[in-house]
Amino acid sequence: MILTIEDAKEMDIEDSLSKFREEFYIKPNTIYLDGNSLGLLSKRAERTLLESLNDWKEHGIDGWTKGNHPWFYLSETLGKRMAPLVGAAADEVVVTGSTTVNLHQLVATFYKPEGKKSKILADELTFPSDIYALQSQLRIHGLDPSTHLITVTSRDGRFLDEEVIIEAMTDEIALVILPTVLYRSGQILDIKRLAREANKRGILIGFDGCHSIGAIPHSFSEWGVDFAYWCNYKHLNGGPGSVGGLYVNKKHFGTMPGLAGWFGSKKEKQFDMEHTLTPSETAGAYQIGTPHVLSLAPLIGALEIFEEAGIKNIRKKSLKINRFLMDLVKQELSEMGFIIGNPLEDNRRGGHISLEHKEAARICKALKENGIIPDFRSPNIIRIAPVALYTSYGEVWEAVQILKRIMIEKQYENFKNEREVVA
Repeated sequence: MILTIEDAKEMDIEDSLSKFREEFYIKPNTIYLDGNSLGLLSKRAERTLLESLNDWKEHGIDGWTKGNHPWFYLSETLGKRMAPLVGAAADEVVVTGSTTVNLHQLVATFYKPEGKKSKILADELTFPSDIYALQSQLRIHGLDPSTHLITVTSRDGRFLDEEVIIEAMTDEIALVILPTVLYRSGQILDIKRLAREANKRGILIGFDGCHSIGAIPHSFSEWGVDFAYWCNYKHLNGGPGSVGGLYVNKKHFGTMPGLAGWFGSKKEKQFDMEHTLTPSETAGAYQIGTPHVLSLAPLIGALEIFEEAGIKNIRKKSLKINRFLMDLVKQELSEMGFIIGNPLEDNRRGGHISLEHKEAARICKALKENGIIPDFRSPNIIRIAPVALYTSYGEVWEAVQILKRIMIEKQYENFKNEREVVA
């Protein structure tokens, strides 16, 4: 079956989420396919940011307890609203910190080397910041990362094998840190299986959810995940530098935070100003400092859209539109050197498509010159993310046709095959 623009138009007519496209600021004559790196601004996120600015203007210091969005409980309030996206109880999630700060907090809290059970297990395909944090935490314990950070290898540079990860869960491993979705290839790990195997071995396991939150449903509590952390500026559209999130399974409530700060206090005790911390009895205990209110504010509005659209509906469209994209790549670009470097199976693929090409960096530049916004990852990956809430099937059709023209006309040869400072 040959796909046509008419097929794209028909799918757009049938798209139950198409109404949400009007919620976002979409630049004219541009097709934005980089929502897995930074989601677009929604009108609701803009509104709640302005409301929070107005709370500051109108109430000054009293904005902590008054106004449209009182600041004192804002991290917990947003955590409660975000909990359904990760499959957690309301008190198991708090919106705080950043990805790497939250990882530092969680490792400082839950990594407790004893005897030979002293190593951390990660993987060679994970995002570099996670590795930097794990290395530094090991050094703080006086341990050598070259011997105490075990990284599972990939057979092909694209995917990880759960069997290999499980085999690496030896009696020397104290903690496992893995991504939910690999940032290059988009592979979803079998989180449920990995958590079960870690639990059986008495190993704590945590997940980096940066590339899955807002794109796929999760059931962290049901699966027995010990903790997780993520950013909120990708699929959740919280804005550049948006405050991150963390999840702690309630079976760990009462564990003293490794990095203590006064916003981890029990709320009724916080302003007693005592020098002995009385930590919150929820995930709020793992906050460190004062909430970054103006970076939290856009999430208030952004989450409204997710609550209305529903994460299962978002996932359903994401799978369909990405399947349409992959079918178009096979149909239109099969002789042009592209390799689909993401899993083809729906249950193993996250929210983006990974196209590999030896000229990837310069192709990305040519796409931007033509109004298509993709994402480059070294050494040869073009990441493309049709986002369920604001990308149309017609845009996917047009983007592939433009990419085909770029390749036929060799427009990419006008650019150097090297990444920009920010890729």
